Amino acid sequence: MSEIKTRFRRIDGLSVRYAESDKPHDREALLLSPWPESLYAYDATWSRLADHAHLVAVDLPGFGQSELREDLLSPQAMGEFIVRIADTFGLAKPHVVGPDIGTSAVLFAAARHPDRFRSAVVGTGGAAVPLQLGGVLDEWVHAEDLAPYRAMGPKDVVTVAIDAIDGYELPEVVREDYLASYMGERFADQMPYVRAYPTELPVLGDLLSQIETPVQIIAGRKDTVVPVANAEYLHERLPNSELDIIDVGHFVWEEGAEEYAQAATGWWQAN
Repeated sequence: MSEIKTRFRRIDGLSVRYAESDKPHDREALLLSPWPESLYAYDATWSRLADHAHLVAVDLPGFGQSELREDLLSPQAMGEFIVRIADTFGLAKPHVVGPDIGTSAVLFAAARHPDRFRSAVVGTGGAAVPLQLGGVLDEWVHAEDLAPYRAMGPKDVVTVAIDAIDGYELPEVVREDYLASYMGERFADQMPYVRAYPTELPVLGDLLSQIETPVQIIAGRKDTVVPVANAEYLHERLPNSELDIIDVGHFVWEEGAEEYAQAATGWWQAN
């Protein structure tokens, strides 16, 4: 049984799925869903993180089980929406955790809204220019024909993710939620987000040196999908950053849940 209890809220006209922790806390943290998973990706770390902050976890628009809107399927547009999410939930100056696809969106938000977040935790998302992506993600970004992806069912999509998770068995409730999050052609509909990397990441690269928000970058040493070079690229260019490399693969928050939670909460306490 998961501690995560989801609800829906309308934000900017969209139905957005979220979950909040029960424990009151002076510190606030906004957690953003990775892809191709959902906010249930935090199931393995939820109780540890909730001991250190009041949590609001959100499926980003178009991902998980939040409603999709095509104009938000790029890191820059999603960065602006993340600010609207924080506003809607009355999060005055939260820590924001945006792994995977959240990495670029959070950094765009931090660059353009310098005082909005107390700190950011990112990583395992495409960042480097020129692009340094591997495995299926590289295929998704550069595929000339999306027809094969439109033919993929939710089991195909989730299997791609599950097969890459090493040393962690997904609880059934999490597995079922991942499956439910990719019904129909939803996966193919989400692909424009990462397919925007070739044009959007160079723009982000020019902004990194201006970001004053403290940024923690957490990466998996064995990540073959988003190699560590992406984390190192960010660390070299962000003026106020820390790099933590955990000896696991891409899904750091699940494969290395204890280390991930320890790194994130330690960062919150320091900032």
